[in-house]
Amino acid sequence: MGRLAGLSGPCPYPEDRVVDSTMEAAAADLQDTASLTLKFEFNPKLGIDNPVLSLAEDHNPSDFWILERPRFCLLSKEEGRSFGFNLQQELGKASHVVCRVEPGSSAQQQGLQEGDRILAVNNHVVEHEDAEVVVLRIQASGPRVLLTVLAQHVYDVARAQYGNDVLLCPTLSPGVRPRLCHIVKDEGGFGFSVTHELQGSFRLVLSTGGAAERAGVPPGARLLEVNGVSVEKFTHNQLSRKLWQSGEQVTLLVAGPDVEEQCRQLGMPLAAPLAEAWALPVKPRCLHLEKGPQGFGFLLREEKGLGGHLGQFLWEVDPGLPAERAGMQDGDRLVAVAGESVEGLGHEETVYRIRAQGSRVSLIVVDPEADHFFSMVRLSPLLFLDSTEAPASAQDTCSASLVETKDSPAEDTAVSSVPCGSHQCFLYPGPGGGYGLRLSYVASGPCLFISQVIQGGSAAQAGLQRGDVILEVNGNSVDGLNDLEMLQQLTEAEPPLCLKLVTRFP
Repeated sequence: MGRLAGLSGPCPYPEDRVVDSTMEAAAADLQDTASLTLKFEFNPKLGIDNPVLSLAEDHNPSDFWILERPRFCLLSKEEGRSFGFNLQQELGKASHVVCRVEPGSSAQQQGLQEGDRILAVNNHVVEHEDAEVVVLRIQASGPRVLLTVLAQHVYDVARAQYGNDVLLCPTLSPGVRPRLCHIVKDEGGFGFSVTHELQGSFRLVLSTGGAAERAGVPPGARLLEVNGVSVEKFTHNQLSRKLWQSGEQVTLLVAGPDVEEQCRQLGMPLAAPLAEAWALPVKPRCLHLEKGPQGFGFLLREEKGLGGHLGQFLWEVDPGLPAERAGMQDGDRLVAVAGESVEGLGHEETVYRIRAQGSRVSLIVVDPEADHFFSMVRLSPLLFLDSTEAPASAQDTCSASLVETKDSPAEDTAVSSVPCGSHQCFLYPGPGGGYGLRLSYVASGPCLFISQVIQGGSAAQAGLQRGDVILEVNGNSVDGLNDLEMLQQLTEAEPPLCLKLVTRFP
């Protein structure tokens, strides 16, 4: 038990500790993932910008290594176990080599072989990253991880042909991802019906404006998982029963037709670790603490959490001290320190990592509700930290971006009157729950306007433009409200966000 106030005393670990570049990984019970290792299917169009994918254009097809393609290995593990392989980095080289694949492990079952080079972790290219970064990415992936690998002899020939600067890894296009969507039932139910093509192949038909559509489920989506359970082997009756057992809310892993087609072309499985979050009910929290005269002001305690597994929990948060001011709550579970996962670490090692940060500490935590949610969907909360902390998230959009402009001389704020011809626009939350816009207002006039539209966000897709003037939010006028009232109205508005607005004068 370590009281993290004025932490002192000898450090139980050497100061110049070297991060092990080997990756223990963990044996798993792959009941629903064993069939997901797919062979790469060559597509000349996709291979134009990728040397490995276009080798057949420049070499004799009889070359022994042309037939070999990057492989995708979807690994899974149980709590307290490993994926079943080690990772090492060759001296003087950027490649990350698989070694010591354990018999019967998840790694072996999914076709990982000694000598394989890891090109990507969950679609993040790691070819030129340090071994420590690769290990951290695998650790942060939690109980499931998707590795893109290339056989040793293929890798060696490709590097000899193209050098070390060329990326050999096929990846999904930006924005093309499966979606993890949380749906809350309304008077129209979940807002979708299911069509059954083959066993385990289900598509969702959405009700216009229904709960599923509002939760970000794309049209024509294929259903992959319900509450973290694969539907690959489900019958229609089994799926219906699973949805009924979900009660008033359900979390679905889905893939739109564009995602499904691109994964098919690449031979990439529609894997949950690739998913982006759409308006999830919970999220991990990043806390930044700076030690005060009385320390940080919390207690770190190792105890059993969900499923009886040991974890590091935060208790006795002192009122008014840095921990409370940063947003820490009693019962939070510690997930990462300085961005590095502490899952599976013992108490002393975790305390050491916090002490090593000195007087400024960055912690990632989940409350009990979030802990239960991510455990249910069998995904690490760290996979969704980027989307929940992104600049275009709902919180950032409605708070940090609501800027008062006392005068309006510049073209960005020059709105002296509201023109006629108003129109309505419905915005649905994007990844992380944000709408993809930033707002400003002019204190001297009736003007709440859009100061920035995030490219690719919901606002951009809906055709909103920088300078558009907002008159109403969900039927409520913003005229005459002060900045706090505007902020409260925006943050409390239920999606979809219905905006009545006009385009400003040029």
